[in-house]
Amino acid sequence: MCRPALGAPEQWIEIRSPHFTLLTDANEKQGRHVLDQFERMRWVFQTLFPKANVDPAEPIIVVAAKNEKVFNTMEPAAYLARGQLKLGGYYMHTQEKNYILLRLDAEFDHPFATVYHEYTHVQFAGTAEWMPLWLNEGLAEFMQNTEIRDKDVLLGQPSPDDILYLRQSRLIPLDVLFKVDEKSPYYHEEQKGSVFYAESWALTHFLMVTAHEKHAKYIDDYMNLMSHHEDPVAAAEKAFGNLKQLQKAFEDYIQYGNYKQFVMSSAAAPIDETTYKVRTLTPVEAEAARADVLAYVDRTADAHTLLDAVLKEDAQNVQAMETLGYLAFRAGNHDEARKWYGEAVKLGSQDCLAYYYFAELAMNEPGSAEDKEIEDSLRMAMRLNSRFAPAYDRLAVFFAMKRENLDEAHRLNLYAVQLDPGNAGYRVNAANTLMMMDRYDDAINVLRAAEKVAKDPAEAAMVQGRIDSAEKFKAAREKEQAEEKHAEELARTGVGSRSADVVTVIPEAPKHPTMPVNGQKHSTLGVIHGVVCSYPAAIEFRVERVTGKAVALYNNDFTKIDLSVIGFTPKGDVNPCTEFEGMKARVQYVESTDKTVDGQVVAVELRK
Repeated sequence: MCRPALGAPEQWIEIRSPHFTLLTDANEKQGRHVLDQFERMRWVFQTLFPKANVDPAEPIIVVAAKNEKVFNTMEPAAYLARGQLKLGGYYMHTQEKNYILLRLDAEFDHPFATVYHEYTHVQFAGTAEWMPLWLNEGLAEFMQNTEIRDKDVLLGQPSPDDILYLRQSRLIPLDVLFKVDEKSPYYHEEQKGSVFYAESWALTHFLMVTAHEKHAKYIDDYMNLMSHHEDPVAAAEKAFGNLKQLQKAFEDYIQYGNYKQFVMSSAAAPIDETTYKVRTLTPVEAEAARADVLAYVDRTADAHTLLDAVLKEDAQNVQAMETLGYLAFRAGNHDEARKWYGEAVKLGSQDCLAYYYFAELAMNEPGSAEDKEIEDSLRMAMRLNSRFAPAYDRLAVFFAMKRENLDEAHRLNLYAVQLDPGNAGYRVNAANTLMMMDRYDDAINVLRAAEKVAKDPAEAAMVQGRIDSAEKFKAAREKEQAEEKHAEELARTGVGSRSADVVTVIPEAPKHPTMPVNGQKHSTLGVIHGVVCSYPAAIEFRVERVTGKAVALYNNDFTKIDLSVIGFTPKGDVNPCTEFEGMKARVQYVESTDKTVDGQVVAVELRK
């Protein structure tokens, strides 16, 4: 059972450094020390990996509780149950922001290991298109035991558990390890104790320490080769040398246990504490900030309790409105979300998310806002955070939906992909724009790049479906152009008197089997995302549930879906391709013989 949120201590302060915002109920000296440590951690990444994205687009907010009692009022509910692991730190990365929760009285070894591990993943978030899994996980495991001191940083402290595990296990051959991807049997994200994770850490440790001793740049060279899409094994040969010799040296390294550490002096790091900005939060501001944390760690009831109290004290508290908008959006209550985000926007919110979500919701509700309001809101989101990729993607989709400003839409697509190259959805949207511009070859190339960064089999199947559609539309367009050219030639030469043949659009071959609707039925409740339609009437989407995995569904003829609504009246006929996205719904489906998906949609009940 979750513990109730406690009243905030009397005084919280906010300290801003150039790259982080810290909220703490400790004193200013402690707060400055924590910020100094994070600025030094950032400097370590900048020094070791000069091409890494050390400043993610989403703001990084550090919440430092002075003791366990205060920390417990904000940590995720799952960790509050009796017998759960005591946390010293917690890192949460979302599309909107990064929250780091710290407990300043934690005394166990490496209390912030989880924070440093996840912070490493954020640093390399933009490399998903080419970063091999072994290196992504290996670097995170390597960096998690970092110890940041006053003027230096200790790197490479070994993990005794991993060492013992590797000595007792059969290693994955290096030429196999380098090629492991999400589809590999060696990779299971939920099995962090597997040989893959332990070996990825050990190899990264071996290469990092050896490179430091020899003043070499093994991993930096390897990353450079991979960023140019070299084969992972060939890149390893070039960066690390003969792989047989590397395998032997690596195995000896594990067995002999000669694990070393090294120190980087951070005295010269360009950190100027005089630039830090400090202010004392009012009790209402502190409660609103804490409520936002609770919302993001899924302690929804506690968040609402605090937010009610905040708005009772300050009816125009913008942060409270933004948090309520987020909670409503996540729950699928789009009217309520649009109301709260709209109020925040009217009061001059300086958070790009308020403008972004207001526009996103208006796009999904035809007639709820003027086109200019939608466009202006998305442009404001971009002004407030010029590196927030979703705003560029949404404005591009908005123009594509209206079939106008397609050149600008394409530029916006490209910028969204540049900001977040690991997002397959942005590439799919870019391909859609290119297809509207009759640039089918370019669209297919973009979709093939999207296929490489798909995060799971369902997303990969969705992208493949778009490739198939693009190729068929390309063939149909080429036939149409050939017919038009033939008709023009007949007209020019006067040969023959018949009109040009009628062009027949090539129908889509069903990607999934059409199942009988009298099969065993299942029902799921959640929010619909990832809607993709293809010619002539096929639809695919997933239902994101509050708990458990998303459900991947399809129907080869969406006109046969039994569609109903509850709690609202649609303004006209509901178009599944344009109006399902982001809607809360109860979906009924039958099982399919195609095991790449969960089933075929039978009925959809849209809800507010």
